[in-house]
Amino acid sequence: MPIDAVKRGTYDRTIPIKVRETFEQVMACNGNGLCSNFDVNSPMCPSMKISQQRIHSPKGRATLMREWLRLQVKQGVNLALFAEDINSYKLSWPQKITRLYHTLRAKSGQYDFSHEVKEAMAGCLACKACSTPCTVKIDVPSFRAKFLALYYSRYLRPISDYLVANIELTVPLMAKQPRWFNFILRQGWIQTLGHKVIGLTDFSQLSTPSLQQLAGHAALSLSLPQFESLPEETRSQFVFVVQDPFTSYYDARVVADFIHLIEILGYRPIFLPFSANGKALHIKGYLTRFAKTAQKTADFLNRLAQLSIPMVGIDPALVLCYRDEYSQILGNKRGKFEVKLVNEWLMTVLAPKPAAKLTAEKWYLLGHCTEMSLLADSAQQWIKIFAQFGRQLINVNVGCCGMAGTYGHEVKHLANSKGIYALSWGNRLQKLPKTRCLATGYSCCSQVKRIENETIKHPLQALLEIFK
Repeated sequence: MPIDAVKRGTYDRTIPIKVRETFEQVMACNGNGLCSNFDVNSPMCPSMKISQQRIHSPKGRATLMREWLRLQVKQGVNLALFAEDINSYKLSWPQKITRLYHTLRAKSGQYDFSHEVKEAMAGCLACKACSTPCTVKIDVPSFRAKFLALYYSRYLRPISDYLVANIELTVPLMAKQPRWFNFILRQGWIQTLGHKVIGLTDFSQLSTPSLQQLAGHAALSLSLPQFESLPEETRSQFVFVVQDPFTSYYDARVVADFIHLIEILGYRPIFLPFSANGKALHIKGYLTRFAKTAQKTADFLNRLAQLSIPMVGIDPALVLCYRDEYSQILGNKRGKFEVKLVNEWLMTVLAPKPAAKLTAEKWYLLGHCTEMSLLADSAQQWIKIFAQFGRQLINVNVGCCGMAGTYGHEVKHLANSKGIYALSWGNRLQKLPKTRCLATGYSCCSQVKRIENETIKHPLQALLEIFK
């Protein structure tokens, strides 16, 4: 290319400043290529490793997005409204109807560069591993969600998107009769329907017994007004357990074990009512609905935060969503509430003391990719916690497990999901005693269960076993 040729910067400057600010991560990519990391035991961009295609790297996706933004502006598409207030970006009924027209045109072969961008975005696992190792903090899941919101304002969504987006509404209802729904989901015709029509496979089984096993437990005994009337010194005895849709309804034993661990440590656990997190809405680009869900839950948690009682959640992806995606979508409206992970809370309540003499007994921690990326010292915290009880915890360097929420349940991603698992987790677990392996993420545990037909524990469950 001649030195005086028109280069990328010239094209980028045709994108209005307001739009560039809205898609800041897209415009910030400087092409340094750190995301082209082929170390299978690094969490950085699993989709690039399995596909070995540049468009499935953060750099490739940012490049496609810049060109897409330029073309949208050139064709007169008003992106400024989206940039100003996402809550005002609602489709009118005529727009909803024209989505069918555009979708039929696309199926008949009508070309739109948006489809190429969409395919690149669909391959993203939304694991957030690109958001911290990159020197300019490219955050593909964030601009991916914005793209999907705009893309599906023109085209119809697949059925699977509606099911995934409403999971936090349907699963609590299904969990009231878990055995019946598990029976239905195991039927061959339901699995065939899910695989061939809906595009989802390997439906997870609801926990049996469910969290209803806690009925009558002291963790459910007090209401919010009762807490607000308690004196401050009494409140210091309590811990709020924040629910998430995955551990609460698909891995309830972990939640029950955490309740018991809190009691062993001398505190009184209080199981908070379920309030939707909205993570699935963000992943699928339902940003208007996500903003409303996030605000409702943030208001609830901010009210609780005024009681100065620690709030603790179990699944890293959902807890970190309160810090990351909530801050992005709500800004100052998020408030100052804090939900800690189990290890963060344990670090505050365990009395500082020298590590006990380590026994020969070893445990192995396989990290959650989102947690490793957004909370780099998480593994070291677990190691220190185990050391206080004389147990050696070894941090096993792994990449992504390939499940990433619902990604691994989508038929079009099934082969890649299992391939990503084989790159790192599969190799590691073949060399380790699975009964001594631990993972903090529900997705990671469910992927191991699906592929290895083995159950691995959460670190808190190992601690409970040590106490017992």
